[in-house]
Amino acid sequence: MGSTGKHNDHAVLAESTQSHPYTRLTPDHVIAAVESTGRLSDARILALNSYENRVYQVGLEDSDPVIVKFYRPERWSRQQIGEEHRYTQFLYEHEIPVVPPLIIAPGSDCPTLGMHDGFQFAVYPRQGGRAPELDNLEHLHQLGRFIGRIHAAGQGFRFEHRLKLSVDQSSANVEFLLEAGFIPPELETAYRAISGEVLQAIEARPPDSSRYAQISLHGDCHSGNVLWRDDRPHFVDFDDCLSAPAIQDLWMLLSGDIATQQRQLLEIVEGYDMFYSFDPAELKLVEPLRAMRVLHFNAWLARRWDDPAFPLAFPWFNNPRYWSEYILELKELLTGLQQAPITMPDR
Repeated sequence: MGSTGKHNDHAVLAESTQSHPYTRLTPDHVIAAVESTGRLSDARILALNSYENRVYQVGLEDSDPVIVKFYRPERWSRQQIGEEHRYTQFLYEHEIPVVPPLIIAPGSDCPTLGMHDGFQFAVYPRQGGRAPELDNLEHLHQLGRFIGRIHAAGQGFRFEHRLKLSVDQSSANVEFLLEAGFIPPELETAYRAISGEVLQAIEARPPDSSRYAQISLHGDCHSGNVLWRDDRPHFVDFDDCLSAPAIQDLWMLLSGDIATQQRQLLEIVEGYDMFYSFDPAELKLVEPLRAMRVLHFNAWLARRWDDPAFPLAFPWFNNPRYWSEYILELKELLTGLQQAPITMPDR
């Protein structure tokens, strides 16, 4: 699997990918799952861009198509998925533009979650839209307003089963890459040294500190999980909802140089403050959260490498050149962590 030889047996890799649970998820299985909910499919299926889970648009007889999401086996418990569904329904009932799942198992403890051939799945109404324009200040202002509304409403919905943001997970991600054999031998020393420095810098400003309110939020609020329609944002894919500081749902909307980010931040916070009070102290968490996301992303790819979709979608991941570039990226992250945090511009 990796280039060190620890997992470099291609025959073993081929066998593992062939035995991956998602290889059983054929079009017939998808249709059967949808029809098990009482909906008659017209057999039109379109695979949508999703790797962590499998997501399809399925046409129905005499009705609009639906979106069916098959959760990755053994990732979330039934209680965790149920809480995600109740959270999105709670936000929807507070007139926040989200897309909650449809009822598919009335009378069960989790009526929005189905089970078919070992797969937990949910069905959603199809929601069209386009990505928000993050260089459009009006879009940023509206994003801030609606994220503020999500966070304000979330005060009435405390997670019991969903994860809490944890700096310890970043350390686990670093160790996993080393133990799984993905780092080329000639780069292990450099990777261990720079990742250790990055972890120390994160731990100096830990986002999971009790100094920051840990609230129920979206968790993965980047532009790909926002659909713009009817002149406002619609938030989708709450698969990573968790308890974390509020800035977790805001920092991914920032890009460009510091001056540009400050202009963006001003618009976002002006909208956000209309519904939920922004804590400027959380700005010092932006770079630690960015670093944590990068550490997570590479460990996520490594953990999913036995899924046949991943080597096809990320062919650059498992080669020495990528890891050399990754070490350079970690050095850039460390530089960002060592610089003064972004600050709020004067209003």
